[in-house]
Amino acid sequence: MKRGLLLWSLSVLLLSFASGGAADTPERQLPEISWQDAAAHYGQECVVVGQVVMTKNIGSMCFLNFHRDFRGNFTAVIKKSSFHRFPEPPETLYADKHVRVTGRIIEYKGKPEIIVTEPDQIVILTGPGGTPVVDTAKVASTLPARPAATDEVPKTPPTPRVQAPPFDGTVTIASYNVLNLFDNHDCPYHRDEGTPPKPADELEKLAATIRAVNADVLALQEVENRGFLAQFNKAMLSDMGYDHVVLFEGNDKRGIDVAVLSRLPVGPVTSYRHVTYRNPDGQTARFRRDFIRVRVEPPKAQGFDVFVLHLKSKRGGEASTIVRMGEATAARRILDEILEQNSEACFVLCGDLNDTFDSEPIRALVGTGVTALKTFFSDIPDGQRITYNKEPYLNMIDFILCSPAMARRYEPHSQRVYAGSVEESGSDHNPTSARFNLR
Repeated sequence: MKRGLLLWSLSVLLLSFASGGAADTPERQLPEISWQDAAAHYGQECVVVGQVVMTKNIGSMCFLNFHRDFRGNFTAVIKKSSFHRFPEPPETLYADKHVRVTGRIIEYKGKPEIIVTEPDQIVILTGPGGTPVVDTAKVASTLPARPAATDEVPKTPPTPRVQAPPFDGTVTIASYNVLNLFDNHDCPYHRDEGTPPKPADELEKLAATIRAVNADVLALQEVENRGFLAQFNKAMLSDMGYDHVVLFEGNDKRGIDVAVLSRLPVGPVTSYRHVTYRNPDGQTARFRRDFIRVRVEPPKAQGFDVFVLHLKSKRGGEASTIVRMGEATAARRILDEILEQNSEACFVLCGDLNDTFDSEPIRALVGTGVTALKTFFSDIPDGQRITYNKEPYLNMIDFILCSPAMARRYEPHSQRVYAGSVEESGSDHNPTSARFNLR
């Protein structure tokens, strides 16, 4: 069924190209803004997000107002000549709804407006019962509707919000497997149908945990795509200052990728997803979830690289060990090339390595001799060294590994693990962080 639909869709697309239709012009990426910021974008085509709090149809036109003081705030205007295009009267259809409005912002009597001529310029983002699926329009469009009895999401996260501190020469780096940060859109090129969208309550708890860690640079694993990560960041972490969102689509068949959020400036980024190598069994392979290198360039301080790696899980027994060993060895080879060129290279490698530190794959990744990667999890009390919080395992499989030069910048006793669970923090992994002095 899906294959037939795909072939039909491709046929339509090819016909459109052949006839010179709209398909040969890629869709533009318009800026998405809050209705409160519309006045700063006069003359621009934008996607304006907010709630229609009041509507009025005066016969010649219908007003969708985003503030009760409509005289000075953003309004979407539908003229009488366009009424027949809408399935219901616009004043009823959009009343009290959270929406996205696409169009050119104009100024009319000192206030911003968009003239709406087609229904597809307005996308409703509201869940059952008139309440937003999540108390933010950005995430609402990607979350599944929940039963009405549990549809209300707390407006305030479980932990206090923090403001990103000014950079003082020290940097906190953290690694966190966020457990299937998936949206509710089916990607036809990945087997994502078996992974449900991240529930709204887990998103709230995940945001609260990230806020508690308060890392300057956060390495993430199990993210479905950059778009949803950017939405989650803007909607639920907007106070954290993560202006830089890094993610490349990797090779994982389910569609999980590695990513970075950073409040410090980011320079060049490298993906190793196309690198081929041989596993111990002689089979040619690639990094399944990608292996990325992100250059972080703090102001007036030592720059450094953050590598993010997510090794194959132990599911599959000996076969998975072979895959994990191949990925670890290939990653180590890349790091050796860097250290051969510059023994003072500053970098950390973060990630869910899906094995304990004494395992053969992790030992291969760490290496030996003067170029061996350094760790500081021994600073964490023995009983707290748990990053996989799922019973009965409760062990440490998520690490921050440092190059020798970066290790010299580690602040003693700064590494820690933030204990939690899926029910408490929204993930079956606990984040771990460490602090480095770059001055």
